[in-house]
Amino acid sequence: MLKTVDSISRMQTFVKILKKEGRTIGLVPTMGALHEGHLSLMRAAKTHTDVVVVSIFVNPLQFGPSEDFGKYPRDFARDEEMASRVGVDVIFCPKAEEMYPAGYSTYVNVEGLTEGLCGASRPGHFKGVTTVVTKLFSIVKPDIAYFGQKDAQQAFVIRRMVENLNMGIDIKVLPTIREKDGLAISSRNVFLSKEERREATALYVSLKKAESAVRGGEREPRAVIAAIEEVIRECPSAEIDYISIVDTQSLKDVTVIAGEVLIALAVTIGHTRLIDNTIMKV
Repeated sequence: MLKTVDSISRMQTFVKILKKEGRTIGLVPTMGALHEGHLSLMRAAKTHTDVVVVSIFVNPLQFGPSEDFGKYPRDFARDEEMASRVGVDVIFCPKAEEMYPAGYSTYVNVEGLTEGLCGASRPGHFKGVTTVVTKLFSIVKPDIAYFGQKDAQQAFVIRRMVENLNMGIDIKVLPTIREKDGLAISSRNVFLSKEERREATALYVSLKKAESAVRGGEREPRAVIAAIEEVIRECPSAEIDYISIVDTQSLKDVTVIAGEVLIALAVTIGHTRLIDNTIMKV
């Protein structure tokens, strides 16, 4: 039966019992508004660990002043039903005032990997992500934590943080789950109008065009980026934040497409910022 815990101390007590019993813990960190992408992570956790914990916490630290913290979709009853359906054992849903009490002043920052891509246009975002994930790891003490490739930069940053801080947690990054037309499933897709939803498929189409160009022998990043831009600019409501081709170790722009690269983009459709990416080995 699904257990819901909204207190840090109660979660810590429960974790102590699980650890004493020798049971392994899988953690799927989320901000709620669960969708099939989240569920795929939960199903994987069920196969790898004894106890699956899903955290639901809309983290204020990772939203900028002009971002959508206030309107971020929240429907706990729906999330609870979905988590129960896939066999999650525990939902951990701490309150913001307990996670960040008055006088809170401790943060975690991963340098280098957070400066480009989404980090360039969302200053402070990854500091908020790494801080909350560190707190979740400290409270839940997972053996394995699960993230999706759609948020590729986040996954690379978390993996580096775990390595650098010797946390001893296995980070599993699973493939992006998509709609039938290729659009990456995201909690923010609900904000798209019917026409914007149709235009949003351009992100996937442009990435497929990029993959085709690279497989066809194109090694010049500017040419591949231009091919992506050509697709995106056909959408009247699209505004490009960035299109980048970076090395997967440094997340720095490459001058020649070689080795393993991340082709990533962020595009605002109407008022909704969407991200997508693909990883290629050349």
